Amino acid sequence: MPFIMNREEAAERLKKARRIVFFGGAGTSTESGIPDFRSPGGVYDQIPEYVLSHQCMMREPERFFSFYRENLLFPDAKPNQGHHVLAKWEREGRLSGVITQNIDGLHQAAGSVNVFELHGSVRKNTCMHCKKTYAPEDIPQKPIVPRCTCGAIIRPDVVLFGEPLDEAVVDGAIHLLSQADALLVAGTSLSVYPAAGFLRYFRGDMMIINNKTATNMDRKADLVLREGFSESMKWLDSEWEK
Repeated sequence: MPFIMNREEAAERLKKARRIVFFGGAGTSTESGIPDFRSPGGVYDQIPEYVLSHQCMMREPERFFSFYRENLLFPDAKPNQGHHVLAKWEREGRLSGVITQNIDGLHQAAGSVNVFELHGSVRKNTCMHCKKTYAPEDIPQKPIVPRCTCGAIIRPDVVLFGEPLDEAVVDGAIHLLSQADALLVAGTSLSVYPAAGFLRYFRGDMMIINNKTATNMDRKADLVLREGFSESMKWLDSEWEK
């Protein structure tokens, strides 16, 4: 795959694509005030994976939910300009869908509809016994371990360490990538598996990667950007309107 140094040429090629797919990670949400947990000094540098595992949730629910509530919930976070551009493109028929490693639900909050959340979402919660669903605002702050009216634990619909990805989400993401002729990747180092391995299903002829640090897929991209997510999406959108 050729490496295009000219940004405008890359934008022109993107405009000709008929099935664009977006694949994003934590860096797409940092501008919304949600930290990148895997960056140096981030949350995952400070705790063992066990604290966010299925095993911990079942054995030590107080420890799990205390950490979860304090570090993974950002109820005041709002979609940034990059999220809004993607939602606009989907409404206009330019974007086929979004595949995200994030659990914050900001793509849907911006208006995106065809979203595949590989790691689930904090905006969905389900009783582990009766399967009643709860929105975050319907879950009381106390006690620390949320309980359904039936008495069972209400768990967040996120993929914890030790749990497999949802098969339906995986199948949908693979289908979307396999049908795409252009791929935008942003805010991810492409180093976390199995999510990073999804890019092997892309068979199109145009890929743009935007990440502030190098990724192991840069050599296969047509254009590599080192900008913020909103900045790059704003630029691509402005080029499209020319």
